[in-house]
Order: sequence, then C-alpha cells, then structure tokens
Amino acid sequence: MIKTNSLHITNEILALIAEIDEFKGAWRSLSQLAPEQLTSLKHIATIESIGSSTRIEGSRLTDQEVEVLLGNLQIKSFATRDEQEIAGYAEAMNIVFQNYEQIPFTENYILQLHQELMRYSDKDDWHRGNYKKSPNHVEAFGADGKSIGIVFETISPFETPLQMEQLVAWANKEFKEKTLHPLIIAGIFIVKFLEIHPFQDGNGRLSRILTTLLLLKQGYAYIPYSSLEAVIEQSKEAYYLSLRQTQGTLKSEKPNWGPWLLFFLRSLKKQKERLEGKIAQEKLLLTQLPELSQRILSIAKSRGRITVKDVVTLTSANRNTVKKHIENLSASGYLQQQGIGKGTWYVLSV
Repeated sequence: MIKTNSLHITNEILALIAEIDEFKGAWRSLSQLAPEQLTSLKHIATIESIGSSTRIEGSRLTDQEVEVLLGNLQIKSFATRDEQEIAGYAEAMNIVFQNYEQIPFTENYILQLHQELMRYSDKDDWHRGNYKKSPNHVEAFGADGKSIGIVFETISPFETPLQMEQLVAWANKEFKEKTLHPLIIAGIFIVKFLEIHPFQDGNGRLSRILTTLLLLKQGYAYIPYSSLEAVIEQSKEAYYLSLRQTQGTLKSEKPNWGPWLLFFLRSLKKQKERLEGKIAQEKLLLTQLPELSQRILSIAKSRGRITVKDVVTLTSANRNTVKKHIENLSASGYLQQQGIGKGTWYVLSV
C-alpha cells in the first residue's frame, strides 16, 4: 500500500535528519534548566500549539485569548465553535503529553484521540470517534479565516477503514524493523493520513497531535517545549503546497515523497532552532542574575503572578532575603509591582 520504492533520500534530507537528531541527543544536557523554566517553556509552547493548530483550520482566536480560555477549562462549557475546538485540542494534547509512553499506536487509540479532540464540539457528536460516512475534501483557509478553496479530494468513506488499517500496520512494522529513519516514517504516515482524511472533521488538527505522539514515542523528548504547529502556521502556504505536490502523486506507481518530507523536516529544524533560542535566552539570564533572582523570575514566568509569600514557600529562602531580591528585580525592570500593602503582588515586565 505504501510505495516507498521511489523514495529518494537527498543530501538535504540527510543533513536535516542529522541536525535534528543531534539536537535530540543533546537535549538531556540542554534541558538542565530550573523546573520553573521548563514549565514556563512548555506552557508557552502549549498555548502556541493550540492557537496555531486551530487557526490553521479557520479559528480566529489569538494566543492571548487561548491562554485565557485554557485557564477556565474546568467550566466544561464553551459558547463558540472556536472555543470548543481549542478545549478539545488542549484535552487531546494533554493526554498525549502525559501518557505517550503507554499509548500503543493503534487504530483504536487514534479513534479515541479523535473523540477527545471533538469532545466539546456540539455539531460533531454524530461522528465523534468514528471514521467518515460521507465524502470530504481538504479545504484551505486564509489568515482572515475565510476559505481559500479545495486543496484535494480524499479517499472515499468505503475505502477508509481498510486504508487506515494498512497505514497503521505499515507504520508499526517500519518502526519495529527500522528500515527507514523514524522521522521519514512519521512524515510518510502523516501525509498519507491526510490523504485518507479518515474523519468527517478534525483531520488536520488530529494529524498534528499524532505527529507529536509519534515523535515523543520515538524519543524526541523536547517536542512539548517548542511549538511545531506555530512553525507550520507561519509557513501555511508552503504547508498546503507541499501536501498538494506529494499527495497528487500518491496513487501513482512512483509517489514523490520529496516535497512533503522536505517541508516536514525543515519545519522540525525550525522548531528545534526556536527552542535553542529560548534556552539561550534563559541561560543568558542565568549568568546575569543571582541564583535566587533567577528562580524568582522563573516562578513569575510559570505562575503569571507572585507574592513574597509564594516565593518563600517555593524556595524556602529567608523572607527578608526574598523581599530584597524582589525589590532589586523591580528596580531593574524585571518585575512590576501590583497592589499595595498586604495585597502586593508582582508580574513579569512586558
């Protein structure tokens, strides 16, 4: 079913894989930041991923609006379709982040992830967690949320169950036998998944969640700390073009995997470069401030706001020492004071 006999591994593909794998190997030492800093990186990346992935499909909510919404997920009631999709994406991502090691890569779990993805979407309860029953086509959306047009026609509902069974079986076999590099297998799986378009709705969002799942399961542990979805959103035209160029050849005897694999690997390179840049900024901060001041800023970044009592509790430092560090950080412009007296709290300066 998956014809890889025509797969041409170019020098650029080899170089991209080598660079990404080098970062994968170095992540253990690169990630030796304070827990608060890692939490902050993951928090920011999660917001970017949810916002970008839903905007690619037509949502109009900004990252700031996404962050507010995520802070109120416990209400379990969302007024608009955009809000419903964001809540579902957050639930599915959280499941993958917390359980990827235990999640077997099977059709059953793909169906379950789709069910979680569409959990809050009122109009989708009739097909939630089930393969499509009627034809669907891939539609592209512009920055204004309006349709650009049909990108390509997808596999028929009748063929979908068998094609999904064969695709998942192929991926598991390849990962086990290691005849292809894991990044190549993941890339081919995703482009084929999007060609099948197995669900009535949510395929694009689910493809990006499955990308995260596959990469985490293959040991790319840094993935949650930098948003691949944000990279794709910034390259949306190239994203759709590479899909069209490869998917238009998949029914031929010699599919052209190159356009999509190059886009996929270049996006992974940009993702890791973004993370390298953020880590460099964090480490630069570490060299410029006393250790307790660094921890205070990390706590403020991960929690959004802090009080002297918060910092004392979290660091076990002397209260007067904490107050002095916070005063210095405020005077230096790192923190902004809010409120007065016992109601004083602090936030990072914008």
